[in-house]
Amino acid sequence: MPARYRSKTLATWLALLLGTLGVHRFYLHGMKDLLGWLHPWPTLLGLAGLVRLQNLGQDDRTAWLLIPVFGLMFSVAMLTAIVYALTPDEQWDARRNPGQPGRNTRWGPVLAAILALLLGGGVLMGTIAYGGQKFFEWQMGV
Repeated sequence: MPARYRSKTLATWLALLLGTLGVHRFYLHGMKDLLGWLHPWPTLLGLAGLVRLQNLGQDDRTAWLLIPVFGLMFSVAMLTAIVYALTPDEQWDARRNPGQPGRNTRWGPVLAAILALLLGGGVLMGTIAYGGQKFFEWQMGV
């Protein structure tokens, strides 16, 4: 039974769109991938922080801790999409599709990498700024 082909383009876009939930890992490694199952938990904690912030306001210290977790998970997903997209086609096929004919990916991964860099950079900078601000507010007792 031949192994199924794992598309670099699809893996990149899955990491970009659903990477915080680990869907790209399930695509590449199957449903038994432990790291894939660990992705949703910090993401859901971070989203719970956003809900707490919206419901309880900016003084909720639990939200202060949880929101940066979501930002970091989002940034990790964007970094993963960039790494997938910038992996040379030959190297991708040798690792993910051994013994199968190589395929050229064209522009799909490149466009995903551009979008991932834009989104990931913005979210990471915002996460660092938010986390730093809340840390110093906590230090000052505000």
